[in-house]
Amino acid sequence: MTDANIRIPAEARDRLAEIAAAEGLSLRAYLARLADTLLTPAERAERAERTLAVLREWNGYNPTKAEEKRLDEELDRRLAEAIGR
Repeated sequence: MTDANIRIPAEARDRLAEIAAAEGLSLRAYLARLADTLLTPAERAERAERTLAVLREWNGYNPTKAEEKRLDEELDRRLAEAIGR
């Protein structure tokens, strides 16, 4: 495995190192694990399409684009409220 140098602000590096240490990991191991758990935008879109197909087949759920937009806005509002923004 080759290493890569990534330039980030020292504060971000230190925060990530602290989080990693709290989980008993090196910063390198923590970042590798993080990369393995996150989805790319393409992976998220593909998962969303698969989920929508399952819902359509299971219970006929088939929102219009306007309904999707309204639901996305409602979710964004609730998330912002939950984290105090």
